[in-house]
Amino acid sequence: MPARRVLITGVGSYLGTLVAARLERDPEVEAVVGIDTRRPKTGLERTVVHDADIRDPEIARLIKAAAPDAVLHNKIVRQPGPGMSSRAMHDINVIGSLQLLAACERVPSIQSIVIRGSAGIYGAEPHAPQFLGEEMTRLFPLRTRFQRDVAEIENYFETFSRRRPQVTCTMLRYQPAIGPSLDTQITRYLSQAACPTYLGFDPRIQLVHEHDALEALLAAIRNPVRGAVNVAGRGTIGLGRMIRLAGRPPFPIAGPLFGPVTEAARRVGFGAYSDDFRRLLRYGRAVDIRRLEEEVGHEPRYSTVAAVQDWVARRSQARAA
Repeated sequence: MPARRVLITGVGSYLGTLVAARLERDPEVEAVVGIDTRRPKTGLERTVVHDADIRDPEIARLIKAAAPDAVLHNKIVRQPGPGMSSRAMHDINVIGSLQLLAACERVPSIQSIVIRGSAGIYGAEPHAPQFLGEEMTRLFPLRTRFQRDVAEIENYFETFSRRRPQVTCTMLRYQPAIGPSLDTQITRYLSQAACPTYLGFDPRIQLVHEHDALEALLAAIRNPVRGAVNVAGRGTIGLGRMIRLAGRPPFPIAGPLFGPVTEAARRVGFGAYSDDFRRLLRYGRAVDIRRLEEEVGHEPRYSTVAAVQDWVARRSQARAA
């Protein structure tokens, strides 16, 4: 790979910081530039970090000055954080992506854009294929706001890619991530005193280990391919088995009562579940990762089962320490 200049949005996130740190150590990477409203989680030695919001048109000046040849868009919010409204989440995801693309239009040095997107675009459906391929996004309606946001983002990047065919846009569709360093809906769900489930349902769940989540990003930066690429560990795990591995009791709830019961539980300290996560707990989802392995060149180290087992083992070690 020739010397490169890489720009990262969302550099203050856990994965964003790790990507920057790894690129810093790559002698073939000439410069790393980060954009975020949050500071990186750990110290970065040669990454130039700009305190900026991707929704602000000002980022156009920063990106032009950075003159990157690769852009990693790592600023798509999966679930509103504390104090964040669903409207603010939509603005970051959709308006932020639009501003980023508008800025990239005016930077002729850009050769590739890698987007950390979501397999949530497929939804979670009772009659879905065993493994969803990248071409299957239109099999079912877009049922949640997050799905519609992700579809809108993908549409913007597809349009950009058609207008700028010299720029390779890689849309990485991530399954939910799990790992000892992550705080995600799935890790919070498995850390509760009991895990609510839909009565009569034991869906197949597919996850990606945090190690593979990072390595897939780095592989795509080094070897971008045009279009969508699913990112996950191999295979699936039944929800009931996953809960047992985590050492938690299931809490079966009849379908019509699941929303009201979990909302009441949230008010007394249990986790909050997005609409997408609730559907995942009911119907599950699995994706085909052949394109990730064969074209991008990343073979996951952890299967879905191994990722859950590693998370359980690391959590037990941390408690014993």
